[in-house]
Amino acid sequence: MPRRRRSSSSAPPQADAELLLPRPPGLIRQFWARHPRAADVIVALLCLTMSSGTLAASVRYGTPTSTGVTTDAPTVAATAWIAVLAVATCAALLVRRRIPLLPLALATTGQLLFVFVPVSSLSPALAVAVYSLAVYRSNRACWIGYGVSVGAVAVVAAVAATTGAVAVNLATNAGLDGAVTALVGALIGVNVGNRKRYLAAVIDRSRQLLVERDQQAQLAAAAERARIARELHDIVAHNLTVMVALAEGATATADPARARAATGQIAETGRGALTQMRTMLGVLRDGHDDAPRAPLAPLGDDAIADTVAAARAAGFPVTLSTSGEAELPAPVRLALTRTVQEGLTNAMRHAPRATGIDVAIAYEPDGVHIAIRNDGAPGTSREGGYGIRGLRERVAHVGGTLEVGPRGAGEWALHARLPLEPRPEDGEAA
Repeated sequence: MPRRRRSSSSAPPQADAELLLPRPPGLIRQFWARHPRAADVIVALLCLTMSSGTLAASVRYGTPTSTGVTTDAPTVAATAWIAVLAVATCAALLVRRRIPLLPLALATTGQLLFVFVPVSSLSPALAVAVYSLAVYRSNRACWIGYGVSVGAVAVVAAVAATTGAVAVNLATNAGLDGAVTALVGALIGVNVGNRKRYLAAVIDRSRQLLVERDQQAQLAAAAERARIARELHDIVAHNLTVMVALAEGATATADPARARAATGQIAETGRGALTQMRTMLGVLRDGHDDAPRAPLAPLGDDAIADTVAAARAAGFPVTLSTSGEAELPAPVRLALTRTVQEGLTNAMRHAPRATGIDVAIAYEPDGVHIAIRNDGAPGTSREGGYGIRGLRERVAHVGGTLEVGPRGAGEWALHARLPLEPRPEDGEAA
């Protein structure tokens, strides 16, 4: 079975696939990115080869100095310890991505030994260790590690040269060898590390944007479903309530003329409901960009009067009073009409024996006030179902307030205040 490639990111695989990340440029970078363990082995072997080369030459020919005099070759014990340290340091480079401090500590130890036994320098491993600190930790950790390592070697070399333990030129050579090589590794590591962290930040931000886009799409879909549910409820519930009331009246009356009038009103109410449904579905099918902001079923200015007339035709004692006037934008006008419609629907459904249903609309400077009161309500503290819930959402959408519930024995009241201008959408200027 093919092995699945592990991803260091916590993002889902489909998110990474959707990002369409390019491959690293060049064959070497592609190999480095695809085979990090093999790359670490190659780096460790190169460092071991460079370090063991000088050790082998020193064992065979001795150590040349700046004056041209060749010193004696190191003892077998010293050679063995140096070889073990070199192998351990290069082996530690295999874990430099996870534990970069380990090869740094071993390479620094080798450089300290190089001050007294100048036969094998571990400066290549030291450069790789400092480079790894910059790439896999931070620039701050890199420069601190560089300063501690180079500073320790410089202090030891200075003390050794001052006390005469080693020649000044050998101490200077040991200090400069590690300092210059590690500086090159640090500069390259800082550059590569900054680029790596920048790309990681860009990719993470892209993933966040993808997640936010999906979340926004889900929220928009949920809001649209809730809005369609509100419209369907307002259209179906009100018209069916009126039709049921008319049908009951037509069944109860013995007067053929009144029965025919009631059935004619039922047909007219049904046709009106079908017209509103077709209008709403037409807007949904068209898929215009402004469909989410526009009312699903545009209502005329006489929609409130038609609602009150339909309730009266069904036999309910509805009174309508208005005071003042104002030119309302479409969202507020729709909310006003639906508020009156829902209030009358609740009164007709839950208070069929009401002796009075009063609807009052007042246009005032602070907004439009709607008050609907009726008697004959059952003694319950329940404040409505899906219709009231949708009405609260509709009123809140335009920045209004709604209060609804029982008011005394057998009375029910609904009071809403709508602003003269709808609340601006999120992200728009107020």
